[in-house]
Amino acid sequence: MKTSSRPNLHLILTHYPVVSKKGEIIASAVTNLDLHDIARAGRTYGVRSLYIVTPVLDQLELVDKIVSHWISGSGALYNPIRREAMSLIRVQETYASALDDIAAEGCGKPQTIVTSARKQNNSLSMDAFRVMIQDGSPYALVLGTAWGLAADFMDGADHHLEPIVGPTDYNHLSVRSAASIILDRLLGG
Repeated sequence: MKTSSRPNLHLILTHYPVVSKKGEIIASAVTNLDLHDIARAGRTYGVRSLYIVTPVLDQLELVDKIVSHWISGSGALYNPIRREAMSLIRVQETYASALDDIAAEGCGKPQTIVTSARKQNNSLSMDAFRVMIQDGSPYALVLGTAWGLAADFMDGADHHLEPIVGPTDYNHLSVRSAASIILDRLLGG
């Protein structure tokens, strides 16, 4: 059995402010697959929590309903392994409240690292981030939905993580695929 200390790494899947295909700032819809798949990847790699951020009240209620089913409803009995992964999920209406919640755990405000499929100047490499998270400080890795995080939002982050690049010029991964690849590159053996 593997034994290693968990990094103080938190995932934040934000649905606002993100951009639409047309470049407009929107609030995107929460998807059930993202919740399950990112929570399962997060649990596999030992992240502390997965925040789902959306200002849309109906979407907040939907996430609560899905998570409750797997944590305390019939889903918990049906699939205890899924329950373990879904227990990572925290729901917040704003990004700021997610950061405050992480800080309330007692280690202080987390450094924020945003992700994008677009190349940014002075991006933080996966290798450099891998070294950073070994110091025990809190880090929030922010993933965007739709067509990515809004530029102004990204400008407020402490770091921009380098994009995932494959061997082709096609670069449009689902957020759940990108989360899994990033976690493997940062925390994989």
